[in-house]
Formats: sequence, C-alpha cells, structure tokens
Amino acid sequence: MRSKNRRERGEGNAGCLFGLIILALVAFIAYKMIPVKVKAADLKQTVTDEAKMAGTHHDDVIMKQILAKARELKLPLSEDNVKISRSSTEISVEVDYSVPIDFPGKTIDWHQHITAENPIF
Repeated sequence: MRSKNRRERGEGNAGCLFGLIILALVAFIAYKMIPVKVKAADLKQTVTDEAKMAGTHHDDVIMKQILAKARELKLPLSEDNVKISRSSTEISVEVDYSVPIDFPGKTIDWHQHITAENPIF
C-alpha cells in the first residue's frame, strides 16, 4: 500500500503562516519606532553637547541650539519642555516631551525625558 504525503492528507503549514504574520507585525512596529528612536538619540546627543559647552554658552544660546535641533528633527519641543538650571559649578539641562506614534486604530504617546548634568569649567 502506498503512503500518502502531507499534502494529500490536507495538512497545511499554519505554523509558517503564523510565523510570517508575526514577522510582518514586528517589521511594521520597527518601521514606526526606529526613526523616532534615532531622532530622540540625536536630540539627546545635542543636549549633552550643549551641557558640555556651558562654560562658553549662555542659557539662551543653549536653549536656541536645542530648539533648533528639535525643529530640524521635527520633534514636538517648545521652550516649556526645556529646563536649564545653572549653579556656580554645574549645569543641568532637562528636556521632557512626548512624540505621538500612529498605529492603525491607536496613537501612542512615546514619552522622553533627557537629562544632562556637567560641571562648568
């Protein structure tokens, strides 16, 4: 008697289909999240660099540089979201904002809080 192979018995590859759906979902989430994470990292680097330049820059210059970078990156940041505190020996720069990320059927606000503290030389 001849044995039937899997296709003749009607068995499908549901596991493969499920895996492809999961892969497509992960790729879609990465497509939405990675650009926002890269922009946030770029802004964090700018905040850190400006805090390091506190000895040569006034608070107004630091604020303008951070806001200019946020505009360049198209991040929703205003002067109300940036707090600069300076003492005689240290500067602290805090940036707090949320980025809306649109998914089908839902918008998620991704909250970012960036802090940079450096001594003033």
